[in-house]
Amino acid sequence: MHAMSPTEVFLLAMLLIFSVPYAVWRLGRTDYWAPLVVVQIVGGILLGPGVLGALFPGYYAFVFTPQTIGSLNGIAWWAVMIFVWIAGIELDLTEAWRRRGETGVTAGLALGVPLVTGSVAAVLMLRFPGWRGPEGATWQVVLGIGMACAVTALPILVLLMEKLEILRRPLGQRTLRYASLDDIAIWGVLALILLDWERVGRQGGFLVAFALATWGIRWAMPRIAERDRWYVSLIWLAACGFAADWAGLHFMVGAFLAGAVMDAHWFDQARMDRFRETILLAVMPVFFLSTGLRTQWGVGGATVFAAAALLLAASVGGKLVGVGLAGRILKWPKGDASAIGWLLQTKALIMIIFVNILLDKHIITNETFTALLLMALASTMLTMPMVAPRLRRDPALIDRGF
Repeated sequence: MHAMSPTEVFLLAMLLIFSVPYAVWRLGRTDYWAPLVVVQIVGGILLGPGVLGALFPGYYAFVFTPQTIGSLNGIAWWAVMIFVWIAGIELDLTEAWRRRGETGVTAGLALGVPLVTGSVAAVLMLRFPGWRGPEGATWQVVLGIGMACAVTALPILVLLMEKLEILRRPLGQRTLRYASLDDIAIWGVLALILLDWERVGRQGGFLVAFALATWGIRWAMPRIAERDRWYVSLIWLAACGFAADWAGLHFMVGAFLAGAVMDAHWFDQARMDRFRETILLAVMPVFFLSTGLRTQWGVGGATVFAAAALLLAASVGGKLVGVGLAGRILKWPKGDASAIGWLLQTKALIMIIFVNILLDKHIITNETFTALLLMALASTMLTMPMVAPRLRRDPALIDRGF
């Protein structure tokens, strides 16, 4: 029998990554409750050591060799850096600032309440062994899990609102304002969690150097042709990612900052949309697979699922209560808070990136990561089935601004 070369094994892994989730998504017609991106993440879990590795350990070891996993991780790192960079560019805070009173109250409660409920769930989990990473202090684990329960994944929110045809309507724009502030908060919390007092001088140096470099890039970008801006931007992305990782803040923090300091109007919007879709299509599935390869069930499958259920209740309940309180304070019409609260449940991608970083830094364990990943998938999959019927019952809700 022909012995496969490393290249052939790598391409076999790529064949599995792209074919299996797509076949399930298309043949199963899951788009209403599980868009392709969610199916790809589930596919990564099924192809990981907890499922495929347990059922067919020989086949798993043959396909996902250390060399193959190393190659896949390299692609995944760059893919997710680009994706986070795009999310940073598209973060529009102008409208949020113009409506800062209403936006601040809603975003603050939508983030703060599930942060508290998620932190309480984390405290309960830490009463049992197996959830805290070897490098994680109690406050880091609690704050990290709490933030994972509170965050909204802006890119997935945009994707689902496009499917609901509300992205450019008043309801969609309101929801984006609230999610934008929460999207900034997760990176601020991450920087706090990763603050290393032994390397605080290096981290401070990074921030000073980044501020100076930001002035330079913002001076240069409007003065060069758009076709050159794309290439220069990728150089800027790689430099920021490297510098942030060198300082101990993780390359994802650098990727987000690299995009957040850039203006969206420097790039053609249609071209940016196509670029984001291309990244999602061509390389992000590799990140989803590499995420699945990290899932573990060492504390017991039932225990991991129980933890995921606890986190889901804390996340969904906290978000709905937080937005409901904002609706009462701001005297929203009936139905607004419920619809917006469910729209803000989307967690896949950004939350998964966040907990990947916590896992990389050994703040949480693989089992905690798996429970959070299951929670993120369930929360995201609830969004469409809960929002779509509400919009059909009350179509006027779509055009209600504030």
